[in-house]
Amino acid sequence: MPRTVFCTKLKREAEGLAFAPYPGELGKRIFAEISREAWAAWLAHQTMLINENRLSPLDPKARTFLEAEMQKFLFGAGSAAPAGYIPET
Repeated sequence: MPRTVFCTKLKREAEGLAFAPYPGELGKRIFAEISREAWAAWLAHQTMLINENRLSPLDPKARTFLEAEMQKFLFGAGSAAPAGYIPET
């Protein structure tokens, strides 16, 4: 039986993650408070941010930016798309 959590992002009970997807205290918080569905939505948003902003995940500045956006997306008001972004239809 899958583990369930009250998802902070979705504001409802949902299936939890199988393991902490990020290191440290932030990873523990994500594991405890974020559902698989919300994490999948973050991964899609992160991919868009990386592609649209031409970020390298190896660059420390890009990693700091992505971590801040992840916290806004999962626990805050949300992470905005880059200026001028037009989603594919």
